[in-house]
Amino acid sequence: MVSPTNFLLHAFLWLALAATAFSLSPNFYHNVCPQALPAIKRVVEAAVHKERRMGASLLRLHFHDCFVNGCDGSLLLDSTSSFETEKNARGNLNSVRGFEVVDQIKAEVDRVCGRSVVSCADILAVAARDSVVALGGPTWKVRLGRRDSTTASMTLADNVLPSASMDLPALINNFKNQGLNKRDLVALSGGHTIGLSQCLIFRNRIYNATDIDPAFAKERRATCPRTGGNTNLAPFDPTPSRFDTAYFKNLVKEKGLLTSDQALFSGGSTDKLVETYSKNPNAFWVDFGKSMIRMGNIKPLTGKQGQIRVNCRKVN
Repeated sequence: MVSPTNFLLHAFLWLALAATAFSLSPNFYHNVCPQALPAIKRVVEAAVHKERRMGASLLRLHFHDCFVNGCDGSLLLDSTSSFETEKNARGNLNSVRGFEVVDQIKAEVDRVCGRSVVSCADILAVAARDSVVALGGPTWKVRLGRRDSTTASMTLADNVLPSASMDLPALINNFKNQGLNKRDLVALSGGHTIGLSQCLIFRNRIYNATDIDPAFAKERRATCPRTGGNTNLAPFDPTPSRFDTAYFKNLVKEKGLLTSDQALFSGGSTDKLVETYSKNPNAFWVDFGKSMIRMGNIKPLTGKQGQIRVNCRKVN
């Protein structure tokens, strides 16, 4: 007869092995297709070289994918008779971009691997890292082994994606709901050190906010009128094609472009961290990498869950 202690020990070991078998690992494709990651890097570097803004767009795709039911590639699915695409959600419509680059990556990876073994969800995670590196930012070991969802939810995306008008308590709560803390919130918001935003998103702040540098507001109004020009673009910081700490330096000077940016430095509990990052690029880089790994771990599909899509835009 097996003693209770032995039984519990065996049960614990089995659970540990099961968790290991289905947990994400940087080496997931080492044996299956060692050419996969270099192939992703090649396509990302070419796309970012062609258009610097694409780096920020690819980073954002991973972020907006992970926040809606986990990092499962659901954002990439086009509408079908059974669901409406997350691309049409408020935080995504006419805003998320880079889908053609994801298609190019998928085609190249499947070509070098000889078949479809790399998930679209993993492609987003690796492309985000490679984009940051291509724009002079830090690197980190991307954990891999995610599988792709077979459905998407525009309604959920509407409810869970953080909005540009959120104040600090709302942002903290939004990230907490994803299992992320205040440090993750500030570090990941630092992704705004690259890329651009549309006038429609920041208009209210530059005309109505009181916690904004007057000269900065005036400068932004020049390309963002009170009416019209909704899609006119402005950078989050003075160096939108370089992954640096200028974003945080801007916040300290009340030059945050979005309400949700300036909320991080507004007399609240995240002020100190913003100041630290503004003065210490290394601290920001280290934390950004750690927080990207944590975000990439949100509810992944592993093992036999989901599928490996052949076309990232549709279920097999």
